[in-house]
Amino acid sequence: MNGWVKIAPDGAVIVMLTKSEMGQGVMTSLAMLLADEMDADWSTVRTEMAPIDAIYNNITAVVESLPFRPDDPGTVKRVADWMTAKVAREFGIMATGGSSSMKDLWLPMREAGAAARTMLIAAAAEQWRVPVAQCRASSGRVLHSSGRSAGFGELAGAAARQPLPDHPPLKDIKDFTLIGKPLPRIDGPGKLDGSAAFGIDALPDGLLYASVRMCPVLGGTVASFDPAGATSLPGVRKVLAVDGYHGGTAGIAVIADSPWHAAKALDAVPISWHEGAMAGVNSADVLQQLARTLDSHDGRAYYQTGDIETALAGATKRIEAEYRAPYLAHMTMEPMNCTVQVKDGAASVWVSTQVPTMARHAVAKVLGLRPERVDIQVMLLGCGLGRRLEVDYIAQAAAIARAADGLPVHTMWSRVEDTTHDFYRPACVSRFKAGFDSEGRLVAWWNASAGQSIIPQVLERTYGLPWPFRDKTTSEGAFDLPYEWPNVRVAYAKVDLPVPIGFWRSVGHSHHAFFTESFLDEAAATIGQDPVDFRLSLLKRHPRHRAVLERAAALADWRTPLASAPPEPRRARGVAVHESFGSIVAQVIEASVDADRQIRVHRVVCVIDCGFAINPNLIRQQMESGIVFGLSAALHGEIAIENGRVKQSTFGDQHILRISECPLIETDIMPSSEPPAGVGEAGTPPVAPALANALFALTGERLRSLPLSFKPAPEWSCHAQTPDQR
Repeated sequence: MNGWVKIAPDGAVIVMLTKSEMGQGVMTSLAMLLADEMDADWSTVRTEMAPIDAIYNNITAVVESLPFRPDDPGTVKRVADWMTAKVAREFGIMATGGSSSMKDLWLPMREAGAAARTMLIAAAAEQWRVPVAQCRASSGRVLHSSGRSAGFGELAGAAARQPLPDHPPLKDIKDFTLIGKPLPRIDGPGKLDGSAAFGIDALPDGLLYASVRMCPVLGGTVASFDPAGATSLPGVRKVLAVDGYHGGTAGIAVIADSPWHAAKALDAVPISWHEGAMAGVNSADVLQQLARTLDSHDGRAYYQTGDIETALAGATKRIEAEYRAPYLAHMTMEPMNCTVQVKDGAASVWVSTQVPTMARHAVAKVLGLRPERVDIQVMLLGCGLGRRLEVDYIAQAAAIARAADGLPVHTMWSRVEDTTHDFYRPACVSRFKAGFDSEGRLVAWWNASAGQSIIPQVLERTYGLPWPFRDKTTSEGAFDLPYEWPNVRVAYAKVDLPVPIGFWRSVGHSHHAFFTESFLDEAAATIGQDPVDFRLSLLKRHPRHRAVLERAAALADWRTPLASAPPEPRRARGVAVHESFGSIVAQVIEASVDADRQIRVHRVVCVIDCGFAINPNLIRQQMESGIVFGLSAALHGEIAIENGRVKQSTFGDQHILRISECPLIETDIMPSSEPPAGVGEAGTPPVAPALANALFALTGERLRSLPLSFKPAPEWSCHAQTPDQR
């Protein structure tokens, strides 16, 4: 019917899925948009992954990467958004990320469904020789006022020959029959019975398997290796060296007839390494370097208004603090893997990826093929979280498959390789100053942070292109706050380091929300104000933020003291509210600390305003997912690097929240008629600050570094100490 929907003779409606399904439910919600406007029978709706085409380019994610604040109403922003959208439409890429799927396709999917409905009705009216106005569509059929009807499948051929309408009429919200309903997931049954096919499940005929071992130092290369001991083992086909593609690390691969044979043979290959530029890098030193950077300059301003220096100098009371966040790995459930067959001057690729266009480009470059000679089959993703925005593992798999004499090869990383060769969330150091007048009003807010910049690194390793502009992700969650303070300066100092970094779920918001919402709590405590009331006083011109915060406080019984009965440890609540990806989320966390100083989270109340709720079930699932992910990072997440080597290796030492640790999670969705906003990432940023603020309320101790932990005080010796030792 158009680029977005097909109709089978039996009446099945096949919706073209242009975004990757990685657990967020996009397969269901996008199909709902189209099917509702089309008046399809939901029981007949199916999905099919769309091919790579410019009409499926993600425009919203590119536009929203521009460094503007949500409150910015200026002409410059409007012009920049318009121009960027035009460029992205013609020269962009198919991509799933930035919580942009619903925003990007809210209108296109509905318009495609409405266009198909219009064409079906026109075809029926033509066949019946009746006015179009006398016909309507309902539940997969076109109906005439006389009682005559025909199924979509019967009309599909004739409808496809109708002209495609430019501006088909869209339904009013009150007329939706599917959109806004808590429909079950389309992909649910397949994930329950095992028929759902992820990248790891690709099984083309003649499949071989490859295991890889990369240099333990990030970015290192192979100095030498001896394949003799491996090639004589059962099932082994080839042992070869592979380069570090697209910012990855070089290593050795073994191709064999089974995953077990490949993995065992890899253990038999002696390898020596060139460790490279990362050999002397330690994450502890990185944090100190970032702090020294802030000692010497205040960074580049992302947002400033008023006279911050005068306001701070004239403040009756001032407070200062420094916050820190470590590198973090993605830890997706499905490790990096890709299946490639190189045959007859073409390549077939089965892969879980968030960026099909970039994947095709990467494979074509490695194999010296034209892009149109590379067929990308996008499988279900066993988590993306930003890791599958990278193409290093895809290019590596193509290089390995090139050596397999035309047979397909499934390259899969072990969990250890996956953890130790990630593109990590950047480490960051952030400093704050706040000033209050004689009446306790916050009159000055100063914030400077330092860390690496993601977008320049990604563009350089993927396309070899420079990025001369500001990277919004470095300061998002800090410069784009809704709070109404008269004097403010928010800045960021970019520090170039060899540590590979990438997009991690909620990107800059993931750590800046912790910094800003924690320091805001410090400000409230300094003047003795209730944390909720203090925030409300700074949001007088932001009714949606106020409503979300007030709703969360009410549902969490914020005004009612928590009772505790020994031997149960005392509990306390903390609050945070944060806007990211167009959605406003407030969370209240109830936590305790036991006698061994172990932190326990008991309850999380979460309220979200994400615009019109397309599928409430999916929104609640994503809030739960974001909260569990955020708690895992807040309590346990850290990547420590020593001499270029990542210390963590598996879920055993990169701890993910266990079921026994998971709190009660209650999610409330604010009613709204605004266009839908992002959901997949918005639940993560408020988690860490809400927990840190609860711990302060409980203990009086302010934890300013992630992961949150009450570590025992060091045992100092009694001899005199220098200031540095102290």
